Formats: sequence, structure tokens, C-alpha cells
Amino acid sequence: MLLRIKNLKSTTNNMRYIVTILTILFSFAMQAQELIVEEEAPAVVKEIDTTLSTVAQKIDGVSAVIGEYVILDSDVDKSIAQFKAQGASLEGVTRCQLFGKLLEDKLYAHHAIQDSIVVSEAEIRSNVDYQLQQFMAQSGQSMDELIKLYNHPNEKAFRDEMYEINKSQKLASEMQKKILADVEITPEETRQFFNAIPEDERPTFGTELKVSQIVIEPKVTEEENQRVINQLKEFKADVVDNGANFRSKVVLYSDDKASTAQGGMYTLNRKQPKMVKEFREVAFSLQEGEISDPVKTDYGYHIIFLEKIRGQEYDVRHILLIPKVSEKATVEAREKLEKIRKSIVDGDISFAEAAKESSDEKETRGDGGLLINPQTQDYNFELTKIDPEVYGQIQDLEEGEVSLVQTDQGRTGNVKYKILMVSDRVEEHVADYSRDYLKIKELALNEKKIKAIDKWQNEKIMDTYIKINNEYRGCDFSSNWLKE
Repeated sequence: MLLRIKNLKSTTNNMRYIVTILTILFSFAMQAQELIVEEEAPAVVKEIDTTLSTVAQKIDGVSAVIGEYVILDSDVDKSIAQFKAQGASLEGVTRCQLFGKLLEDKLYAHHAIQDSIVVSEAEIRSNVDYQLQQFMAQSGQSMDELIKLYNHPNEKAFRDEMYEINKSQKLASEMQKKILADVEITPEETRQFFNAIPEDERPTFGTELKVSQIVIEPKVTEEENQRVINQLKEFKADVVDNGANFRSKVVLYSDDKASTAQGGMYTLNRKQPKMVKEFREVAFSLQEGEISDPVKTDYGYHIIFLEKIRGQEYDVRHILLIPKVSEKATVEAREKLEKIRKSIVDGDISFAEAAKESSDEKETRGDGGLLINPQTQDYNFELTKIDPEVYGQIQDLEEGEVSLVQTDQGRTGNVKYKILMVSDRVEEHVADYSRDYLKIKELALNEKKIKAIDKWQNEKIMDTYIKINNEYRGCDFSSNWLKE
């Protein structure tokens, strides 16, 4: 119990690792695992380089077998490359730990296949494109240099290998989601969880507060909107009438820089919403090879090209153009917010009423400007965990004080202005069941999920063929893969 309580504060973050396979270390305790091996002479145990400072063996061999999956000696290096491409930190991580993570990935992936879990090929290849682009950008190396570094004959072989790694991880992620899909917590279980914690071991929650904001965005003129619409219509006509390349126009003109490297490609699934409603509705109404008329969303204006339909999945490319805001509109927006702030400070109107009447942020306007904590889905923010940008804007505010006008960026990159107010500040305190019920419920649910993962692994390891060879038998795994 003592160890569990000491880790309560980090349990919420740990559970993100359960449902996100891109985590470096699988930190949950998983005891009593069975290792099934063939009867043979024991392998010679060698000392290995436990750091990530060098590239592993150039001569490849089989390090482990899990079900139908084989882990090669070089797979740890491939994992290092992938994590770096994703921007993950590898500080303090050893080769043994990464190898243990590979064992866990393959265990999940093996049983995902046994359970007939299917993953999207297009989505995986899109992820590979993104990872390689990120890796080249961060490392400063060209594709040819990466191919040479990782000893591949050509780019196709490199991409195919990355595809298999991503596919295995995606299968593992979907398997974990399936395991946890039906795990829920009742109020009675939450109460029992809290009561089982000795009073002197109950977690301490940091200072909490509510944050409200009013946002004013400069208005785009109708002339500017029409200019963008006309330009998109010209792009469409050039592709349809003259055979121009849609992907080339994406690279040259699209304001959606996140998808430019993939030629504006997104894979949509009818069962899994990914894009904004207006975008999805138009995309699903198209025929293969068809290009839409300009579509307006909160991000700007798009034209959408439906490249291929694969059952429930639609491969689409799009070009996004964001209308530009004039200097005059920018000045008017700031002046409007200055007047709103003065009315609030003078007591002519409350902050909540002003937000409902004037804020351009539809997500918070109906709640009087109150921000919703994305982690807890309530209005309370723990000061030490609040978004650093928001923290910088409110750190000097007293409760009930209205900030000066802040300059910010909207989702389209255009400037916007906002004022903020802090309310209902509660100082650091020991967990209280009534006040902190939602946090306690989350902790209780996380513990239940950990137990579900433990139970699944302990059961599946018993009927899964697992064999570890070579120097990795000398690793001190966090999971008991060697049953020693």
C-alpha cells in the first residue's frame, strides 16, 4: 500500500503509457510471468552495452521469439531511430529496457492477431512518412544518409521496415485498448479505494483554481474570403481541366504544414472521427477521383480530393488556404477587448456575462469563459500542471483580478486577443473525498486498469511461446521474462 500511495500523483500520467504504445518504458509491475522455452543447452551470457550511445551489432541474429514474432539483435537500434524520429527523450534509458519494451510490444501484437484485430495500412504508411520527415528534420540527415546509416539497400526497404515496426506497435496499442475497453469504476469502488489509504499516506493535491477567458479575433473581410475561395476554385479547375498534379499544389500552396510532407493526405474512418464535421461530411460525399468545391471550416477554406475508398476508410488529400487579417481589423479587435475589460473592471458587467455576450471562443463562451481541464473534464486546474503558456499569463493574478489584454495566436495562426481571470483558488491540501472526488475516482480507475493489464499478461504469457537468446538473457528486466 505504501508504495502504491507514493506513486498516486504520477498514476494518471502512467496510464497514458498503457493506451499509447509510443511510450519508452512500460512502468507497471507485472509479476509471476511464465517463460516457455525449448529444452536446449543454455546460451552463453555476455556483457552488453547498456547505453544508447552506439549502434548495436552489425551482424544480425535472433534475440528473441514471441509467438510468431522474431526480435533481431538490430531491432533495438531501429527502435532508437523511431523514438528519436518521434521526438521522444531517451535520457536514462538502457538497451535492456528498450529490449524489454520490444518483448511487451510483440506479446500484445501476437495476441492482437490472434483476436483478429485489423489496423489501417494507409494510416501506418502515413505515420512512417511523418516519422521519417521528423527524423530528417531533427537529425539534419538526408534520406540517403539514413539509408546508409541503417544499412538498407534503398528507400523502399527502409520504409518497409519502418512499416513493420509501426504495424506491430499499432496492433499492440489496439490490443491494450481492447483489454481496457470495459474497465470501469463504480462510486463504491472509489470510496473503498480512498478509505483503504491510511490518513498519513493520502496524496497531496497542489493549488487549484479556475481560469476564465474572453477572446476577440480580428474579423476577415468578405473580399479576402472571396479571394481565397476563387484561388481554390482555380486550383481545382487546373487539376480537372488541365491535368495538373494535386499533390504538387499541396506542397506549393497549402497552409496545412502538418500534412504537406504527406501531400496533404489524411485517412478518414466513418467510425472514428478525426477531422472537423464540415470536412468529414464533404469528404464522405465524394466519389473516388472527385475534388470538392471550397469548404469552410474553423481552420480556413479547403478543397478535398478523394483518392481512394477502402471499406470504411477514405484516403483524402486537401489544400488549405487561410484568409489573411488586415491591420485595421487587428487594431479594431484589440480596442474592442480593451473596452470590454474596462467595463468589467468598472463593475458595469461581470466577466461571465461579458464572455457570453462578446467572446469569439465558442468552446468557452457558453460557460462564461471558463476553461475546461482536458485531463479531468472539469473546470479545476492544478497550478503545477497547468499549460505553461496559460501559467505565464495568470501567475501574477490575484483571485478575481482581470489580466491586461494578451496577444495570442488562433488555430489558423492569425493573431487574436484575450483577457483572463482567476477564480475559486484552493491552496495545496491533502486529498479530501468530497472535494477531490473526480481525482480520486481517476486514481482508483487507473489502479484497476493496472490490475487488468497485470491479469491479462499473466494469463497470456502462460500460453505464449517465448524464447530469449544471446546476451539479453543477462538483462535485469522490469518484467520477469526469464522467470528467475
